[in-house]
Amino acid sequence: MAAPGARSCSLSGLLPAQTSLEYALLDAVTQEEKDSLVYQYLQKVDGWEQDLSVPEFPEGLEWLNTEESISVYKDLCGKVVVLDFFTYCCINCIHLLPDLHALEHTYSDKDGLLIVGVHSAKFPNEKVLDNVKSAILRYNITHPVVNDADASLWQELEVSCWPTLIILGPRGNMLFSLIGEGHREKLFLYTSIALKYYKDRGQIRDNKIGIKLYKDSLPPSPLLFPGKVTVDHVSNRLVIADTGHHRILVVWRNGQIQYSIGGPNPGRKDGMFSESTFNSPQGVAIMDNIIYVADTENHLIRKIDLEAEMVSTVAGIGIQGTDKEGGAKGEEQPISSPWDIVFGRSGSEVQRDDILWIAMAGTHQIWAFLLDCGRLPKKNELKKGTCLRFAGSGNEENRNNSYPHKAGFAQPSGLSLASEDPWSCLFVADSESSTVRTVSLKDGAVKHLVGGERDPMNLFAFGDVDGVGINAKLQHPLGVTWDKRRNLVYVADSYNHKIKVVDPKTKNCTTLAGTGDASNVIGSNFTDSTFNEPGGLCIGENGQLLYVADTNNHQIKVMDLETKTVSVLPVFRSESAMVDGPFPAEKQKTLPRLPKSAPDIRLSPVAASPGQTLQFKLRLDLPSGTKLTEGAPSCWFLSAEGNEWLLQGQIPSGEIESISSQPTISLQIPGDCLSLEAVLSISVFLYYCSADSSACMMKGILFSQPLQITDTQQDYIPPVELKYIF
Repeated sequence: MAAPGARSCSLSGLLPAQTSLEYALLDAVTQEEKDSLVYQYLQKVDGWEQDLSVPEFPEGLEWLNTEESISVYKDLCGKVVVLDFFTYCCINCIHLLPDLHALEHTYSDKDGLLIVGVHSAKFPNEKVLDNVKSAILRYNITHPVVNDADASLWQELEVSCWPTLIILGPRGNMLFSLIGEGHREKLFLYTSIALKYYKDRGQIRDNKIGIKLYKDSLPPSPLLFPGKVTVDHVSNRLVIADTGHHRILVVWRNGQIQYSIGGPNPGRKDGMFSESTFNSPQGVAIMDNIIYVADTENHLIRKIDLEAEMVSTVAGIGIQGTDKEGGAKGEEQPISSPWDIVFGRSGSEVQRDDILWIAMAGTHQIWAFLLDCGRLPKKNELKKGTCLRFAGSGNEENRNNSYPHKAGFAQPSGLSLASEDPWSCLFVADSESSTVRTVSLKDGAVKHLVGGERDPMNLFAFGDVDGVGINAKLQHPLGVTWDKRRNLVYVADSYNHKIKVVDPKTKNCTTLAGTGDASNVIGSNFTDSTFNEPGGLCIGENGQLLYVADTNNHQIKVMDLETKTVSVLPVFRSESAMVDGPFPAEKQKTLPRLPKSAPDIRLSPVAASPGQTLQFKLRLDLPSGTKLTEGAPSCWFLSAEGNEWLLQGQIPSGEIESISSQPTISLQIPGDCLSLEAVLSISVFLYYCSADSSACMMKGILFSQPLQITDTQQDYIPPVELKYIF
């Protein structure tokens, strides 16, 4: 509700006065003139008989990054507040975040400024609190965020666009609004003068707001929001964009890290691997020991030379570009939020991969970077290093057209190429239109494949429906990959938490894996397994395996397309790889979490007396044709919940180095027993892979051993065999 004696209203009430101010600012030359105009504007607005008051945050909303919920008219009284109405999928909202970060570094709550994110979802999936939490982590948002899932504040204020900023005075009174991205100068001008104006009147309070960052409550993870994954078909390696850690990982197919480049913090630096940095990288492509990277939030295309161990920039200037044509040399051409990349061939006589196709999400287009001299469809010969628009007008639309420059995309986020006839096209995951589209490599024509609807301006035609063509519905798909062995397209249907498959000949789209629940279940088959906003995927092993970047589960999942099983790629360090900086000193091991699917085997009770030693012999059998993963931490752990005294002075864990020579675990009953009954838990974790290392799995099992402590000394207690066949 509004403050007493104030009128609650929409943004339209600000429009006449702010429009006059902005026209006057166009004629202002010096900074002093601009400051003076804004100060005079505030005098006028502050002098209105009644404030234009923002409504109170509705009760019961979920808050993040705060110790408790926030009230406009209690906690924010005496503050200049920037309300950021955003939805986490929106590229324009993502573009605004650096401006807000810079503002937060300039002014703190002690200075009288606070930014509050008001998350107002577009897609149903974005209303879920856990998904908003993931987005806050992914984009390093450190100010308070309220999940206004029903968009009640959005509707009351008649907000109409993502993003929209509303700047409030110290009484919850609306002062300014900024719609869309690209208003950094005005944002800083308006907030700085508002702080000065109200400080001059003694209305700014320097009290602190209780901030409790969600990211501080999370345990470390080998991967953090991996966005994309690709296969090097020559060297048995995967390249992973470990987006949340701001780094690129090169791993063997058993998950062992060969190179970790960049991270753990964002940055923009070329040079040796040890000094290079990235900022939320997404798309990756590898060929001949060269990796190209869509360095999304740096607005760059980077090149990683694995032989020279060097990183360089080949396209972009490090600042978000607005150019929708291009044509300059790569390192001189501004670009905007490249999200995915894939190799392709130009019309040159020599048949080789000489084009890097780019899904330019920030300008809603498909671009090309020339790796060598070549020719695009309907283009003259282009010089090596040229970076230019290929398809898309730059308008955010779901518009198909035989003329590529008249077509419209809406945040294209995934690319895959089918170079062979009759396809000869790029497949595009067009996220904001919830469609998969094709771009002809012969003439650039843009066509619809599945999802969306016929109205090119309707970007709300989403859902979760298997079907043909326009009758199929997706929800913000982020990834596509072409299976040339089966002539099928696999789609990361991100906000439906599913992997779908499309037959481009019939346009039939069906669910391949996932239940629609955002969770992390490794089921016995595709349909029982679950995902959480998968962002990228690729085909490997001649079409046998599908690797999935399961983004919000912080995993790479491996789908065997022949056996219809799902496993997790165990990403682990080798002795020579450096992950997140130097290795820390050895710490006491903590008990990992067993998978939910892990069997729990309850053993027959064993009687023992104080001082006696029990022995447990592991007798585990792996599936035929598999072996323990070399270098992966197969191990066992002891625990005794509620009876921790049982483990005092014991060896609580150990490694399993060979399946043919498994360890015997010993436990000596303490001399002083605090209970006559206890349960010893023996957790076993095995990492194993197929003999050719093409697919790797992690399995767990729990053995529960009831113990009865007795004064009767037994001469001999036979070893307990812990048997299980995986």
